[in-house]
Amino acid sequence: MALRIIVVDDHEVVRLGLRALLERHPDFTVVDEAATAKEAVQKTLHLKPDIVVMDIRLPGRSGIEACREISVQSPGTKVIMLTSYAEDEMLFDAISAGACGYVLKQIGSDDLIRALEAVGRGEALLDPAVTQRVFDRVRHAARKEQEEAFAGLTDQETRVLAQIAEGKTNREIAEALFLGEGTVRNYVSSILGKLNLSNRSEAAAYAVKHKLDEFL
Repeated sequence: MALRIIVVDDHEVVRLGLRALLERHPDFTVVDEAATAKEAVQKTLHLKPDIVVMDIRLPGRSGIEACREISVQSPGTKVIMLTSYAEDEMLFDAISAGACGYVLKQIGSDDLIRALEAVGRGEALLDPAVTQRVFDRVRHAARKEQEEAFAGLTDQETRVLAQIAEGKTNREIAEALFLGEGTVRNYVSSILGKLNLSNRSEAAAYAVKHKLDEFL
């Protein structure tokens, strides 16, 4: 069965070009076009296409706003965002809005066809030019989460927590860190209080969950 597609761009020449390209594919049918976000949403809710290929920059409301509305009101429709520039904030806003694909307009015609085929199969797709940005952002967010998870602990408390995560007793921790056993007990109490945990098992689980071994 052919994929039913709506093409959205405020430039008529671009719409006509996309339509001509897509309709050469035997499994694609362009059921309509739209020039604004409002028109895109209205036509999508009426026609229920499989895919909307949408320019990210539209007059008035943006393509991202339209994508968000379509994702809520027509969840069976997948949205591929087209953009001329690989802008980080727009990329992540589009993903948050529910876009299944994010493709630069400079993409070759064959690559665009493959992108639509992939999204039609239920896959998510990012232009290779922006994929690294996503990974960098995810890694940064993960690192920030780690830092926040242990931000209230001193360096020594962090080291003690790492030992707890390894299942060591207070005596073993004292020997490993050259501390008195009573000092270790105080550190353990402080750690539990700061992290709002009840016991050593919870502390160990917390350390593993937030990947303390990667943080150190």
